Amino acid sequence: MTAPDDTIRTVIVDDHELLRTGTRRILEEARGFTVVGEAADAETARQVVADTGPDLVIADIRLPTANGIELAARLVDDHPQLVVVILSAYDDEHYVRAAMAAGVSGYLLKTMPSHELVDALRQAYAGGRALAGMPQGTGEKDPAAAPQLTGEHLTAREAEVVRLVARGMSNKAIAHQLGISARTVEGHLNHVFDKLGVLSRTELVHVALANSLFTRDVPREPAPDRTREER
Repeated sequence: MTAPDDTIRTVIVDDHELLRTGTRRILEEARGFTVVGEAADAETARQVVADTGPDLVIADIRLPTANGIELAARLVDDHPQLVVVILSAYDDEHYVRAAMAAGVSGYLLKTMPSHELVDALRQAYAGGRALAGMPQGTGEKDPAAAPQLTGEHLTAREAEVVRLVARGMSNKAIAHQLGISARTVEGHLNHVFDKLGVLSRTELVHVALANSLFTRDVPREPAPDRTREER
């Protein structure tokens, strides 16, 4: 579908079809928006964005395989001119900070009246980061973001690995960036899983978001000598 030149070409990302349909209807009834694509998960969303070249992406926090903040960070990296707005059920300060650090232009709540949502999306598109800093509307706290780091602290390298996992990077990509082997990355993650009591990368990202690890710049350790693998 070809959108008029003066409309905001929009992609909606949410794993609930009913919510995607509702958001699409709201935008189609408003002036100045054209929905050019939808996606139910992060990987599909990246492909849809690449195929359609939208102006605006509206993404939920909770998505299969990767959350909306991970997706936002990757979309902003891949498409610097793209405006990404989080539309979430969760009014959580950790999510807001992480979303802003990922480069989103707004953090909005699904409880907003439809006319306020449309106005806020227009503001985000017109002003870039005009909505940064505070959720718009009221929402619930996400219980999955509640765990706090206790016990052993993460090492600088472990914390850096966690931060890169939260950016949606694979073990191979993390290994390349840090100058270590993929097996070493896996070892660091196993230690982190034990320390934090999590069982999956998704759980790890939730804990990282709740503890602001996603937004923290961790001092990088020097890359190891290629002849000696770090422990």
